[in-house]
Amino acid sequence: MAVPAREASDAGPAVRIGSRTGKWILLTTVLGSSMALLDSTVVNVALPTIGRDLDASLAALQWTVNGYMLSLAGLILLGGSLGDRFGRRRIFVIGVVWFAAASLLCGLAPNVGVLIAARVLQGVGGALLTPGSLAIIQASFHPDDRARAVGLWSGFGGVGAAVGPFLGGWLVDGPGWRWVFLLNIPVALVCAPIALRHVPESGGAAFRPRGSGRAEGEEHHGFDVLGAVLGALSLALVTYALIEAPSGSPLVWVAAVAGAATGVAFVYVEKRRPDPMMPPDIFSSRQFTAVNLVTLCVYAAFGGFFFLTTLQLQVVAGYSALQAGTALLPTTILMLLFSARSGELAQRIGPRVPLTVGPLLCAAGMLLMLRVGEDASYVADVLPALLVMGLGMVTLVAPLTATVLASVDIARAGLASGINNAAARAAGLVAVAALPLLTGMGPEAYRSADAFDAAFRRAMPLCAGVLVIGAVLAFATVRRPAPGCLRPECRRHGSLTAPPLEPERATRGALGAAGAGGSGSAGGSGADPAS
Repeated sequence: MAVPAREASDAGPAVRIGSRTGKWILLTTVLGSSMALLDSTVVNVALPTIGRDLDASLAALQWTVNGYMLSLAGLILLGGSLGDRFGRRRIFVIGVVWFAAASLLCGLAPNVGVLIAARVLQGVGGALLTPGSLAIIQASFHPDDRARAVGLWSGFGGVGAAVGPFLGGWLVDGPGWRWVFLLNIPVALVCAPIALRHVPESGGAAFRPRGSGRAEGEEHHGFDVLGAVLGALSLALVTYALIEAPSGSPLVWVAAVAGAATGVAFVYVEKRRPDPMMPPDIFSSRQFTAVNLVTLCVYAAFGGFFFLTTLQLQVVAGYSALQAGTALLPTTILMLLFSARSGELAQRIGPRVPLTVGPLLCAAGMLLMLRVGEDASYVADVLPALLVMGLGMVTLVAPLTATVLASVDIARAGLASGINNAAARAAGLVAVAALPLLTGMGPEAYRSADAFDAAFRRAMPLCAGVLVIGAVLAFATVRRPAPGCLRPECRRHGSLTAPPLEPERATRGALGAAGAGGSGSAGGSGADPAS
C-alpha cells in the first residue's frame, strides 16, 4: 500500500535514513536523477554512430544534444515549482514516466527528426524529475538526517555520471546506440512503483494541514509559466540561429532577432511579475552576479569541450565508442574523489584563488588536447590532458557552488542553486551550437578525419580563451564570503555538464515549523542549514 499523502505534512518530515522507508526513498530518488544525469553524458559517445545510422548532418547531431539541454535548462526552475504546487512525489513520478516514454521514442526513432523531438521531450521529463528527487529527500527526512541523505544522493549520482560514458560506449559497440535510450525503461519500471509505494507525498496546497501556511523564513517563488516559456523560447531561437547559420537562410536572421526580443521580454516579465520564477533582485548581489558570469564562461567551455572531444577521439584518433567513453573516466573519478576536499580548502583560503586557478588548469588541459590526432596514444597524449582538465574541475566546481550559496540569503539557497544550474546548462548548449559555426565545420565534417581535426584544433584555443576570461572575472570580482555563511550539502559531485543542485533551506527559526512546506525552487524546501 502506498504511503498516505497526508502523512508527510501532518506529522512533519520524520523519516530516518536507516529505516526501511528511508532506504527506499534514497533508492528511488537516486535512480530517477541518474536517468537524467546519464542521458546528459552518454549520448555524446553515441553521436558518430547515430549520424551514420540515420544519415544525419552535423547540425542534426548538435540538435540531438541541444534538444535535451534546451528543455532541461529552460524548464528546470518551473519543474521545482510544479512539485511544490501539485505534490513532489506526484510530479517526480510523472517526470520518471514521461522520461521513460520519451526514451522509448528515442530508441525507436526511424529518423533524426523524430530523435530530436524525442530528446526535447526527454528534457521536459528531466526538468520534472531532477529537482523533484532532491526536493523529496528534503521534505521526507528528519532534519538530523537530511544533510547525510543529500550527500548520499549526490555521491551515488556522481557514480552514475562516472559510469555513464563507459556504459554508453559499451552499449553502442554492443547491442547498438538505441539501447542508450531503451535502458531507461527498466530503470523507470523499478523507480516509479517504489516512489508510489514508499515515498510520502509532500508539497502543494492539497497536502498541507488545513489552515497552515508557509513557515516563517521560507521564501515562496512563483509558478511562472510565462517566464519559463519565454526563457526556453529565447534559448531555442538563439540556438536555431547559431546552428543553422551556415545555411544562409533568411530564417536565421529572423530567429536571431526574435530570440533577442524574446530574451528582452523575459527580463521585462520577470521584473513586473509579483512572484517571478527568477526574481531580478537576486542579482542585486554583486557576488552572485559575478559568480554566475564565471559559471557561464566555465560551462560554455566544458560543454563545447566534451561535445567535440568524444567526436575527436572516434572520428580522428580511431577510438571505438567504448574506448572513447572509457577515456573520459579519469576526469569524473578525480571529481568524485577530491571535490569534497577542494570545497574544504576553499572554505579555509576563500574562493578567489580556486576560481582563478581552476579555469586556468582546465584551459591548459584543453590546449594539451591539441596533441590528440590520428593514432594518438592514450597514455602519452589523451590521459595527460584529461588529468589536467580533471584537476582544474576539482579545483573550481565545489568552490563555485559554495560561493553561489554564500552570496544570497539562506532562504534563497535553492533558488540561487537552481539559477546557477540552469545558467551552466544554457551556456553549454549555446557553446555546442556556436563552436561548429566559429570553427568552420561543414555539415559533413564529422565524416572526415582531416576536416574535423582541423576544426577541433581551432576550437580548443577558443574554449581555453573563454576559460581564461572566466579566471580573470573570478580574480577581479570574487571576494571571500562572510564567516558563518551557508555551505553546500552536495559536497561530492561528478557531473561534467552542470554544478550540483542544492536544496532550499529554511532559516534557523523556521526549522521546526517548515516541515514539508513548499518553496518553489529547483532544489526543494525545508532543509536545515548544513552543519
